[in-house]
Amino acid sequence: MQGKNYIGGEWVSSPWGETFEDINPANTQEVVGVFPKSNQKDVEEAVKVAREAYSTWRRLSRIKRGEYLDNFVQLVKAEAEELAYLMAKECGKAINECRADVVEGIHMTQFMFGRSRTPYGDVVASEIGEKDAYMLRRPKGVIAAISPWNFPFAIPTWLIMPSLLEGNTVIFKPSEETPLMAHKIAEYFHRVGLPAGVFNLIQGHGPQAGWPLVTHPDVDVVLFVGSAPVGAEIKKVCAADYRKMAACEMGGKNAIIVCDDANLELAVNAAILSAFKTSGQRCVSASRLIVHEKVIDAFSKAFVETAKRIVIGDPVDEKVFMGPVINQKAVDKITFYNNLAREEGAEILLKGGRLDGEGYRQGYFMSPFIYRMKYDSRPRVLREEVFGPHVAIVPFRTLEEAIHIHNDVEYGLAMSVITEDYRKARTLREECEYGVGYVNLPSIGAEVHLPFGGLKKSGTGLPSASTLIDAVTHRVAWTVNNATEIKMAQGLSAAV
Repeated sequence: MQGKNYIGGEWVSSPWGETFEDINPANTQEVVGVFPKSNQKDVEEAVKVAREAYSTWRRLSRIKRGEYLDNFVQLVKAEAEELAYLMAKECGKAINECRADVVEGIHMTQFMFGRSRTPYGDVVASEIGEKDAYMLRRPKGVIAAISPWNFPFAIPTWLIMPSLLEGNTVIFKPSEETPLMAHKIAEYFHRVGLPAGVFNLIQGHGPQAGWPLVTHPDVDVVLFVGSAPVGAEIKKVCAADYRKMAACEMGGKNAIIVCDDANLELAVNAAILSAFKTSGQRCVSASRLIVHEKVIDAFSKAFVETAKRIVIGDPVDEKVFMGPVINQKAVDKITFYNNLAREEGAEILLKGGRLDGEGYRQGYFMSPFIYRMKYDSRPRVLREEVFGPHVAIVPFRTLEEAIHIHNDVEYGLAMSVITEDYRKARTLREECEYGVGYVNLPSIGAEVHLPFGGLKKSGTGLPSASTLIDAVTHRVAWTVNNATEIKMAQGLSAAV
């Protein structure tokens, strides 16, 4: 397809004429679409119309704003299977994962529609009996939403729907790897008749389109999900501008802790899902399996044997568990860390890597790489995010040691503990550093009504519906005096 930007309620090509191709990572000979390579001038036009639309949109009833979201979700539900198929073609996720991605976007939009009729403030007590005190939420203005490729429908809804419901206008800059899903989102907003300028789409690459959006003085909030280095630069820009703020979620070096009393069948299944769903390309993927020494041999054997049976192939095939990684850059990065593990002394349990046999040559397919390594704070492979099917199995003896291994990284996003002992689970819940935690589950599987985000290098904000509202609104206090004289709080004298 020939895609366009969506600015001010209209489909527009970039006047500069530059385009880029959207390539199927499972078959690099297939071009999914061609999209505009936008630049600063396109961004300036989008910000201009978003600012103009803001004054009217924020005054519209919150309930009426919510009805646009309800209309949006009805269109998505009717075309969910088509969306999942296009997503599999575009980003290489297995078709069942793509369906789940669409469902999560549906759930997020439904959740925010439901919020449209709930309180958006509080009535609180005043120190003075004759006063009424209120806390109200106000929108912040123009929101820049910048999302990654790996959840090209769900994550945008995390960012866009709360922003719109609360009365902000949005400029959406998706990953250049998944412009088609972004085009579909804009198409649905167009079809439901969202007022012009309330939602805008800018296609293109980060330096030319994303960065001008981040640095634009009329953008009030930047919502970003992506890599830690980019998120760090965004935070610097926003910190330097007193009017601008950022909410960023920026990856992880996540772990599953398998205790000595664990149900090993459950542990292996949780680890397989955590490590290799989406080919390990989730910010919550587990690349460290911290396993008690009493069960590590049995666990490792079962984990490796299960990984060998994983079906890798065309993501639109219902039997496929792992599709390709996203591009050649990802292949190179994962290969680098696989080789680095060998150099740093790992015991290789499953030699994974680039697949080039029949059915794989035209795509970016990689098989699971699994190794065992005793904990040491020096190896980079135990500390740096790989974002691929690359997994370390690390032994521990005591719960205190497991906690230390878990926390001794710069990230703090997702973790899981596999145990039958609620006391161990509680200790790990209280002592581990994370934003999303699970017991006897994979490290993946977020639900839209729960907070999602992390600590340390993993982020500064919580970009999901239940908490993103705090990033796209500010709270104001409103106090009313019902008396005919002034009485001051804290016992201050009202006399002049």
